Amino acid sequence: MSIKIERLNHIFMKEISQILQTEIKDEDIHFVTITGCDITNDLSYAKVYFTVLDDSKRVSTEKALNGASSFIRGLLSQRVEIRHTPELKFIYDTSIEYGQKIEEKIKELKEDEEKF
Repeated sequence: MSIKIERLNHIFMKEISQILQTEIKDEDIHFVTITGCDITNDLSYAKVYFTVLDDSKRVSTEKALNGASSFIRGLLSQRVEIRHTPELKFIYDTSIEYGQKIEEKIKELKEDEEKF
């Protein structure tokens, strides 16, 4: 991955987070945390990874974010100076859940080890 793409990934994360906090009025999008961004090399698409505080609203939040993606993209084009603003696709980030499961397994192994 090039340095330019990496820099754009970080800028997009920051700007999308600010847009969600200040510009979006949809109640389904509150308490969203942007955890990552992956922009393609040709700058045509960007996968934006997010998590939510309330896991039961994951599906509705993803639908709301993808529904508002064109609005968010328009605001991004005003804030970030690039020739072509990529299309945004919001995807729920499961890496945190995966990390928690691994952490639980490690704790279980340590507890079993201490018994012997």
